[in-house]
Amino acid sequence: MKVCARRLLVCLGVACGLFLVSGCSSVGELEGDDTTNQRADVVMAGLAQLGTPYVYGGETPKEGFDCSGLTFYAHHVVGLNIPRTAKAQRKAAKPISGDRPRPGDMVFFKTGPGVYHVGLMIDRERFVHASTSRNRVRIARLGNPYWRARYLGAGTYLD
Repeated sequence: MKVCARRLLVCLGVACGLFLVSGCSSVGELEGDDTTNQRADVVMAGLAQLGTPYVYGGETPKEGFDCSGLTFYAHHVVGLNIPRTAKAQRKAAKPISGDRPRPGDMVFFKTGPGVYHVGLMIDRERFVHASTSRNRVRIARLGNPYWRARYLGAGTYLD
């Protein structure tokens, strides 16, 4: 019950933050970008899973998530079908130029020999991902030295 309450509070906090950041701009904007409602929906679908257990091969809230299962699920919620694995998601995504991915974009990492990791950007600095380090869906900073050293780039399936 604590996890569900915490997840709800986090989602409500993020939703309020997104509302305040958008100010007088159009609905769906995050941090002043021309971000679409679909971007906001993908982000919220990912954030709604905070605290969900990490399960290798998992792709639903009921069973838990691995990293690519979380991004697969978040896109599926908004009606987008993307590949299932991190490596395939990276290969099929439209590359993002520069080092400033937007909310809803996916960030890719190489965490070991032949091991890839993916997360979903929630703002210009943070991403949500299914982490093996704490066995839960959680938020991390792209600028963290661990992630920065393993960063491969960003891609998107969103306009």
